[in-house]
Amino acid sequence: MLRRLVSLFLVTVGLVGVSHAQETPLSRFEIDAPNLVLTGVRFPVQIRAVDDEGTVVPGYEGVPSVTGVRRADFTEPIEAVFAEGTFVIDDAIVNESGAVTIEVRDGAVSSQQGLRVIPGILSILPPLFAIVMALVLRQVVISLYAGIWLGAIFVFDYDIVGGFFRVLDHYIFRAMTDDSHVQIMLFSMLFAGVMGLIARNGGAVGIADVITRYAKTARGGEIASWCTALVLFFDDYSNVLIRGNLLRPITDKLRISREKLSFYVDTGAATVASLFLISTWIGYEVGLIEQGLRMIGSPLDAYSVFVRSIPYRFYPIFALLLALFIACSGRDFGPMLEAERRARRTGKVFRDGAQAVIETSEEMPGVDGDVPARWYNGLIPILTIVLVGMFGICWTGTQSLVADGVGDYSLGQIVSSADSYLALLWASLSGCVVAIVLSLAQRILSITESIDALLQGMKFLLLGIVILILAWSIGSLAEELHTADYLIQQMRGILSPFWVPALTFVIAALMSFATGTSWGTMAILMPLVIPLAHALGLEAQLNAAQTESVLLGSVSSVLAGAVFGDHCSPISDTTILSSMASGADHIDHVRTQLPYALLAAVVGILAGDIPTAFGLSPWISLLVGVSVMAAVLSVFGEKVESK
Repeated sequence: MLRRLVSLFLVTVGLVGVSHAQETPLSRFEIDAPNLVLTGVRFPVQIRAVDDEGTVVPGYEGVPSVTGVRRADFTEPIEAVFAEGTFVIDDAIVNESGAVTIEVRDGAVSSQQGLRVIPGILSILPPLFAIVMALVLRQVVISLYAGIWLGAIFVFDYDIVGGFFRVLDHYIFRAMTDDSHVQIMLFSMLFAGVMGLIARNGGAVGIADVITRYAKTARGGEIASWCTALVLFFDDYSNVLIRGNLLRPITDKLRISREKLSFYVDTGAATVASLFLISTWIGYEVGLIEQGLRMIGSPLDAYSVFVRSIPYRFYPIFALLLALFIACSGRDFGPMLEAERRARRTGKVFRDGAQAVIETSEEMPGVDGDVPARWYNGLIPILTIVLVGMFGICWTGTQSLVADGVGDYSLGQIVSSADSYLALLWASLSGCVVAIVLSLAQRILSITESIDALLQGMKFLLLGIVILILAWSIGSLAEELHTADYLIQQMRGILSPFWVPALTFVIAALMSFATGTSWGTMAILMPLVIPLAHALGLEAQLNAAQTESVLLGSVSSVLAGAVFGDHCSPISDTTILSSMASGADHIDHVRTQLPYALLAAVVGILAGDIPTAFGLSPWISLLVGVSVMAAVLSVFGEKVESK
């Protein structure tokens, strides 16, 4: 303490620079802060005391002045107390836009870092602009590029012309070179190649013939579309791509609209993967929960908290059940009703002028008249993808645990430690090899014809890949503009712990819808929501049962709200893949399924999040919510074939 007082005194008289020059090799301060920040939104700043070679000086214990920013909720100047040569400000804030300079001064030693500060409202305009344009113009590529362009203008000093080109070299290029993005693109293209092969060798027609023995009516086709989601529970990408491509010729034959097929495909993807006890999602979710529990010093096991939160996961549960009710009842409402009546009466599975994300089935690689329709030529490659994918998840997870020195592990730990993208790559490549071998062994296709079918299948995925890259780009832009931080900042101030689950769902839903990323939304909100719910519960002196309800409700609301955006945002990768796999117009898919998603979300809040926070059993909430949705569908829904 005495040493710090002496240092502070020396700063005052301007002698500390000489003192430190003699006692320590301090040369300058390195200031690590974002280049772009928002007015009124907190951001981190890290300051390091370094020597001439840029090495941190661990013995530095000065108290330099820090100007240009202040700490949130504080009016006095920042007192920079260093530990091991480093000082961190977690809640730095600037209230005026423009150019700001952070200056750290300790006597004669002074360092500066410039910041650009823009109004916080600008951060939400690019994703909202892209979404509105996409819904109005129904041109998703143009809309996404325009949204990224608007954001690039804000990021690059309001340069309109330069921002147009930075979309390509800064955002799109980075999206295409990210390892996980490349893996997803390769997996999608290889899987599309498998679909091209089984379309040419008669496997797809053979599977369709088998399934249509049981799905002979439109209702049977819709129920089959829903049920297949539960079979492919382990990964949302695999779920979407397999089901969409497999069911498309069946639903076309039964005069089910592409909008309806993409609705079933999308509804059974993230909702299922996020709920099942074993999937590629669970490890990520459990890891985030564990981080939040560690922050509050809770001894609870993260996986058990995840399992106990499942009954509180109202949106994905209600979305799945609503889709089942629609399939069984034959009732629809809103734009989906119009689409279904068009398909039933005219046989047009998509509207006139629609732009399918992949080409229509007539343009896909077809089966020659003399090629036998054998179901196993399609089923064996698909099963190969499923089995190799599951093996890859188990193998990579086990190897990761062994490398970390873990000797005793559960299946849940294996999945949570797995490299799912790598497993999917192995799976899709294996599917391609098996499909080619089957075609060659039966002399259905030559090697040249097999490669041609493979490439033809990949070609029809081009538009979808372009949209996917643009969606990743706008997600990167939203991160650079701190869009999520701004949304969180605007929603602060709710004090009652009983409203935390409902508010959390709304924030997560808005954030994931605007940014198109469910995993990013979960990563941002989970470490904030768990401590918030815990702190508000302590302040309100809730009992143990009430505290648990609020905590579980808050955890589940993060996950459920993130799934909402993943399910229905036009810039979500899963939503885009659903349009791709189903061969639907992307904007038509979003427009027709959004009313159903909103119904499930509203019922989830009113019947689930709010009453369970006040102590109602989640099982009662589920029963009430299911009854309400059934009543709404009965009252407002109409039979597709009734008029």
